[in-house]
Amino acid sequence: MVITYSDCLERWKSDYQIKKQIADGKLYQIEKGVYADTPDVSTLALLSSKYPKAVFTMDSAFYYHGLTDVIPDEYHIATDRHSMHLSDKRIRQYYIQSDIFEVGVTTMTRRDATFRIYDRERMLIELLRYKKKLPFDYYKEILSNYRDLVYELDIERIQKYAASFPRHKMISEALDAEVF
Repeated sequence: MVITYSDCLERWKSDYQIKKQIADGKLYQIEKGVYADTPDVSTLALLSSKYPKAVFTMDSAFYYHGLTDVIPDEYHIATDRHSMHLSDKRIRQYYIQSDIFEVGVTTMTRRDATFRIYDRERMLIELLRYKKKLPFDYYKEILSNYRDLVYELDIERIQKYAASFPRHKMISEALDAEVF
């Protein structure tokens, strides 16, 4: 389990006690301000603990939802438009408008990490919004996988999400033309 320095202070009450836990082998410092009860922590668990308000999106979300088998080179994370820059080389940050940032957020668990991620319905809209920025073959692979899942998707939710986005008319037309 990954815990932050403030969680450690709350539990052990002092920096001295935290260092004692580390010396006794009961606690491991993974990075500055991030600790765990095991020495082997996944990067996903580390990042989700370090940035608890961030949401996994784009390539990372497509991969975790099983829509592609392409493992992303970096973790794609969405933050509110007014958030600070995340200066982490492992991350590609997307700044999202405040009014649509929380639309479609859900949680997912993988191995030792529980993290916030956009659901498949929201990611379908993101796929259409970023169509021109994605490699054509990659876009087609994900779109094809969405077509295979069309009966598992919540169509009403997709339409509700689409209505809350800027350029919602373009999104709705693309949904009708390419997916449904």
